[in-house]
Amino acid sequence: MKQSSTLFLKIAVIFIGMPVLALCLFLLPQIAIEASEAAKRGIDIAYVVYGLLLVMYISAIPFYFALYQSFKLLNYIDRNEAFSELSVKALNKIKKSAIIISGLYVVALPLVYILAEKDDAPGLILIGLVLIFAPMVIAVFAAVLQKLLKNAIDIKSENDLTV
Repeated sequence: MKQSSTLFLKIAVIFIGMPVLALCLFLLPQIAIEASEAAKRGIDIAYVVYGLLLVMYISAIPFYFALYQSFKLLNYIDRNEAFSELSVKALNKIKKSAIIISGLYVVALPLVYILAEKDDAPGLILIGLVLIFAPMVIAVFAAVLQKLLKNAIDIKSENDLTV
């Protein structure tokens, strides 16, 4: 594969990480400040917001880990090591990271429900479900790619032994 293709994908991986970084650095702290002011006024919903913010910050860790693994996978492709155990391990780590992110948002779904009930906004629950199922789709996709890659590596090693 040409390095220009992987260069484009590497840039795309970087651009995927930028909005989440901006969210963690600018928007989430602002929400925390407003929740703190609401807690001082005696509004009990602020603690639900703190729980959601905690889940969002924690989920950023496996998100960036998966992006790092994607970057490593693209480097393996650049070095013509795409059909190696390193690629299988990187896909496995991406899959596990996506499952962790999905699990975190499953844990946070009751908090989303409480917030949606308090604000009378049932659309929040749909957003919460999207935050659960999007990483699950990525996990399934990574698992399928991992299995295909493992089968390709096995076939390649069989062919190397027969020749």
